[in-house]
Amino acid sequence: MNKEELKIVFLGTPDFAVESLDRLYKGGYNIVGVVTMPDKPAGRGHKLLFSPVKQYALDHGLHLMQPVSLKSQEFVDELRGLNADLFIVIAFRMLPEIVWSMPRMGTFNLHASLLPKYRGAAPINWAVINGDDKTGVTTFFLKHEIDTGDVIDQVAVDILPEDNVGTVHDRLMMLGADLTIKTVGRILEGNLSATPQDVLAGEPTPAPKIFKDTCRIDWTQPAAKIHNLVRGLSPYPAAWTSLVKEGDAEPLQMKIFETAVGPETVLAPGSIMTDGGKLYIAGADRLLEVRSLQLAGRKRMSASDFLRGYDLSTSKIQVTELS
Repeated sequence: MNKEELKIVFLGTPDFAVESLDRLYKGGYNIVGVVTMPDKPAGRGHKLLFSPVKQYALDHGLHLMQPVSLKSQEFVDELRGLNADLFIVIAFRMLPEIVWSMPRMGTFNLHASLLPKYRGAAPINWAVINGDDKTGVTTFFLKHEIDTGDVIDQVAVDILPEDNVGTVHDRLMMLGADLTIKTVGRILEGNLSATPQDVLAGEPTPAPKIFKDTCRIDWTQPAAKIHNLVRGLSPYPAAWTSLVKEGDAEPLQMKIFETAVGPETVLAPGSIMTDGGKLYIAGADRLLEVRSLQLAGRKRMSASDFLRGYDLSTSKIQVTELS
């Protein structure tokens, strides 16, 4: 069988998945179907928003499916009717066995970590939040438990000190597309032997979904830990804290996008200090220089621009230890 004869169904939703879909399409692979999430209302007008994968499928005339339920008989019948040889899953929902067990060559997933490390919804975020200096991408065959299937291949990459989750995401997106093409080639050639994760180096670790409370800064933590939290959530969804100003009824939420660990301090956690147009907030042990931020309802700005337009003399950071 050659790549023109290999029938592929691609399942994915965000930009991270589009690069691999594009490589497959432009590489001449036979994509007989694309599955993505249903459209979601967005913005004040609740206009339906297409996923990046849907937009790509529409732009290139690919057969598109957007099931509300992955177990619905109508969807399963349509999928089975495509008679696909291989399913490829990238940044999509958890699939029921009736779906992932369907193709004769199996279903493989591209995951943005070096499995078994960081199983879950937010592997790139947690690698940076935890201060790791290395991450990567993995392809593996799906099985019942999420992100636990036998590994086909992996590629590692360094996380640089200046990286945030956005730069690591983009690097992994490109590496992931390379690995997707390599994996499909190996499956076509019959040249692979998948490895159970329990024989690979490293302990399984979770990478749970990021929620708003995950993003809240606990200023009683060491500055380096806060710095990594900021890196691991920038540019989206962004770490945040609350700024309290005398006379205001409610605290003002402030997102922080870029920081640098500063000198040691004896100031109480959350204390604000300014020096020559620079903004510092005290962590448990050191000052943290805030270089880029955004107040609720405003645009992102540099700390120097913020200091020129906001009076901090009657303001303080709201400090609450997180449980």
